[in-house]
Amino acid sequence: MWRLWLMALGLGFLLVSCRKNVDEPQPPADDFAGFVKPANFPAPVYKLENNQVTKAGFELGRALFYDPALSRNNTISCGSCHIQGSAFTQHGHDVSHGIDDRLGTRNSPAIMNLAWMPSFFWDGGVFDLDLQPVVPITNHVEMDETVENVIRKLQGMPKYRDLFKKAYNSEEITTARLMKALSQFMIMCVSANSKYDKVKRNEAGETFTPEEQAGYALFKQMCADCHTEPLFTDNSFRNNGIGIGFNNDEGRAMITFKPDDKYRFKVPSLRNLKYTAPYMHDGRILNLNGVLNHYAAGVKQTPNLDPLLQKNGGLGLPLTETGKQQIIAFLNTLNDTDFINNRLLAEQ
Repeated sequence: MWRLWLMALGLGFLLVSCRKNVDEPQPPADDFAGFVKPANFPAPVYKLENNQVTKAGFELGRALFYDPALSRNNTISCGSCHIQGSAFTQHGHDVSHGIDDRLGTRNSPAIMNLAWMPSFFWDGGVFDLDLQPVVPITNHVEMDETVENVIRKLQGMPKYRDLFKKAYNSEEITTARLMKALSQFMIMCVSANSKYDKVKRNEAGETFTPEEQAGYALFKQMCADCHTEPLFTDNSFRNNGIGIGFNNDEGRAMITFKPDDKYRFKVPSLRNLKYTAPYMHDGRILNLNGVLNHYAAGVKQTPNLDPLLQKNGGLGLPLTETGKQQIIAFLNTLNDTDFINNRLLAEQ
């Protein structure tokens, strides 16, 4: 059980620091102000007190995120499957494409607002962001490397001896420092400046159009139980009735071994959908019209189907064609161009 030893590994991670938690607008892309909680967001769940975001730590994490040295043959970086212009997904691929162009079994999830996530991956198999990078590094279809080999490579690169010295006042490269630096980069991937956010923060001149407002009302009526504002996920695991996939992926049950978790997958955020197609855990639906058509008429009666999708003797949601287009209009207010163009998060 590869994820069990990840939990044990996490016990050795300790880096005491102070927490920064102020409600202010996000800083300009060329200015570093550390982690700043958006005014309309709840408190993060990531333990910032154990990993204070510093400029040097963030820059180290950014360099690591985009470095193919983390893979076995030095060809695949974290940024290969998590592309900024696609809201840190692998846009256009139904399932991830990793080392030697090997195919995974699931769609690459967005790296976005991770400081508010209590678990990671479609099945929630990792509970600590500081442990999350171990999975893609060691997975044989993703980066197919070992953490030990990664550290040996980095130790042989003067660039990283310098970056680790700046971040930790020591050239020593350890697993804990490697993982915490990557976390510092990932928790800075905050998307909170969409039209929706500006409307909710009452920023001057920002209002919904009549179609967006109608879509918002329908969204709150039919979608918000799972896609809870402002993160647009409740971080739960649900079976949304898309049916059993080509590889019989049992989702959450592969972690918990509970029959009731079969075919349940993590509820994804609906932010930045313009950039993250295709959709669902295996990327089987190509566009938003397809997603809403599924909920209106395509929900399948499968084991553990979510109760919210089987009400009043029927399956799915009572969506009209007009209602679908109104909801799409609202969902488009969740696209954050500042996030995908933020120079601070780009490969340097």
